[in-house]
Amino acid sequence: MSDRLLANFYIAMDAVLANKIRSLLTGLGIIFGVAAVIAMLAIGNGAQQEILEQIKLVGVNNIVIKPIVEQKDERIEEQVGKKEKKKFSPGLTLRDVNSIRELVPEDSHFSPEIMIETNMIRQGYRRSAKLVGVLPEYFNIFNFSLQAGQMFNDEQLRSGSPVCIIGHGIRSRFFPTEEPVGKSIKVGPHWLKIVGVLEERAVSASSISKLGIRDFNMDVYTPLQTILIRYRNRDLITAEALRKAAMKGRGMVIISGNNNNQENTEEAKNYHQLDRLVVQVAETRTLKPVADVMQRMLKRRHYDVVDYEIEIPELLLKQQQRTNDIFNYVLGAIAGISLLVGGIGIMNIMLASVLERIKEIGLRLAIGAQKKDIVQQFLFEAIFLSLIGGGAGILLVFLLTFLPFGSLEVVLSVKNIVLGLGVSSGIGLIAGIVPAAVAARLDPVIAIRAN
Repeated sequence: MSDRLLANFYIAMDAVLANKIRSLLTGLGIIFGVAAVIAMLAIGNGAQQEILEQIKLVGVNNIVIKPIVEQKDERIEEQVGKKEKKKFSPGLTLRDVNSIRELVPEDSHFSPEIMIETNMIRQGYRRSAKLVGVLPEYFNIFNFSLQAGQMFNDEQLRSGSPVCIIGHGIRSRFFPTEEPVGKSIKVGPHWLKIVGVLEERAVSASSISKLGIRDFNMDVYTPLQTILIRYRNRDLITAEALRKAAMKGRGMVIISGNNNNQENTEEAKNYHQLDRLVVQVAETRTLKPVADVMQRMLKRRHYDVVDYEIEIPELLLKQQQRTNDIFNYVLGAIAGISLLVGGIGIMNIMLASVLERIKEIGLRLAIGAQKKDIVQQFLFEAIFLSLIGGGAGILLVFLLTFLPFGSLEVVLSVKNIVLGLGVSSGIGLIAGIVPAAVAARLDPVIAIRAN
């Protein structure tokens, strides 16, 4: 039984290899169809992987509140000389954080942040950097891990001690050959003692552009209270701020010796104590309800002044994933059409082959071949053509993975390759059934006498 099957297989291979050009042209539909299917899956895997990486960067189940530094809200005056009273907002402050804590579920986490653009100096080397005032929850929300040292302790958080945790990039540039923990670095006007170093966080250029995030490896983190006590607290009205406001009210020009005039101007407009507030809830289904509650509460506390914006990064990324899925479905439909055309092509060629080899089929039947032998021969031919086409399609996709496609990532997996070969062989099996049945039903006497 196995010898007959093997003999039929060899006969089918000889028939395919005897007409190489025709076999190649027959398999073109399968080649491009399988290539399209595998490419669709590979692109989908790449998009899925990118989405997962971006979710890790922005955190899971997060709601982000960002202040709007400057807004203009004007209404056309119906009567000349009648002006609408300008509304006042205290801005985004720690008082908002305390109010939100009372409204959202108890298992939520909070990360108020204050960010300062400044410079770092050590041993004659100077570099611009961001000093970020945070609470310990920040590192848990955004999945940061320590490479060395320890987190801020309760006393450092309470008293605003001059301590910091540095990113991996800061360590590489300022401490290339020594252990930074326990040493000090000058950040702005103050020296901060390094108590910890974060592990390196890989951030792609596409994630920076799409999500608007920064390179975390070049940041310096200090307790939130340290920022408020030693650097800047926009919630406090200082004598200097009153002096500048009075001078501006009298139309006087304020001259500063600092070269960063534009930065100072933007900072003067920023009356928000916090630069960002991240609230992490336990379950994804509560993201939208909690965000709505926070929206109403902030609207009341800010006296209807919309000087903030609320974002839910995970929902935005899931929307992007749905868009990618739609793209994959369209590509899959195109691939399915290509496979259908390829299968029809194989069936047509096989039917033509039956007519061309009608005498050969009649001769085989006359000398003792059974109908199932003829069926097996033509099925083997169809499956072999499909497998060759599938293999060529897989090779084509593999070569395409080495070509640059901008930010599009292609992830080719073994599962996709096996699926591609399975689809191609299935198409061959289906396409070969009709020609094989036609060949097996031939009368050997009529077939031998055919012209």
